Amino acid sequence: MPLTMVITRDVEDRYRGFLGSAMLELAPGVYAQPRMSAGVRARIWTVVEEWHARLRRGSIVMCWAESAAAGGLGLLTLGEPPKDVVSHEGILLVRRALSCRNPAEPTP
Repeated sequence: MPLTMVITRDVEDRYRGFLGSAMLELAPGVYAQPRMSAGVRARIWTVVEEWHARLRRGSIVMCWAESAAAGGLGLLTLGEPPKDVVSHEGILLVRRALSCRNPAEPTP
């Protein structure tokens, strides 16, 4: 039962109440539970995923220690901006799509 963390950004208040009922809110939008079973983690993620599919607002990241996963970190994400987490030589990296803009144009 490893430490589980959930980080939310720009989501509705319902997430705060729900996550706060199962985890300790360390800072606004940052939740932790030192001993969460895989079953409880899966049920929490199912609820969060269903809400996010309907509301389509904000972003949510859940992570936990997972020895079988790349980099030893289990990771689930929802929302914007889209990120692709990849394993490279035993470490996790975040890959993002490059925006194509004309270098001669000023940066907004």
